[in-house]
Amino acid sequence: MKGLARPMAILLEGAAQKAAENADPAHDFNHVLRVRETALGLATEECADAAVVEAAALLHELFFFPKDSLDAHRSGEVCAQKVRPLLTRLGFDPEKVAPVCECIRVHSFSAGLEAATPEARVLQDADRLDAIGSIGIARCFATCASMNRPFYSPGDPFCEKRDPDDKKWGVDHFYRKLLRIEGRLHTNAARAIAKERTEFMKAFLKQLRREISAGTAE
Repeated sequence: MKGLARPMAILLEGAAQKAAENADPAHDFNHVLRVRETALGLATEECADAAVVEAAALLHELFFFPKDSLDAHRSGEVCAQKVRPLLTRLGFDPEKVAPVCECIRVHSFSAGLEAATPEARVLQDADRLDAIGSIGIARCFATCASMNRPFYSPGDPFCEKRDPDDKKWGVDHFYRKLLRIEGRLHTNAARAIAKERTEFMKAFLKQLRREISAGTAE
């Protein structure tokens, strides 16, 4: 399915790359490019408007609050507000500006907003797929480093006797969010991808348990 015309894609890529210049590795331009590629594949499966999906994917990180900010759940809302005048200034199809902004407004997992259009569902799924699997593990611990958080709780690394608190411990993020993503996706194609990635994360946690236990035994 055809996405953006190449001249517009280049303009939006440039805006996204500029916005990501000082971003941490979990939200950098490579993340944006991965989400675009995944989203375009899902758009084909779901017969969604690929131009809307591609634009939303490229611009969904144009602005975001730090993960430890009290306003982090509002990142999508504020980003959408900033994207609207940008698209207008660049001469984007006026009829598609609002759908792009709606995709961005609701995309964030932490906001918990409903995706009411096929395009919004595709962007939610694509963004969430990038949070799981091997790349999701890398992004999780990159965020730990940028926030100066320990990888795991020494007393209960795998949240067996307490509620997960990913504001304190990295591994808690698996139990609070990452392992739940598979069950909260919209599209069949995304769920198929998520199944394999979720199994990989579970295998990682099993290996981590063995390594932590071995270190404790020593």
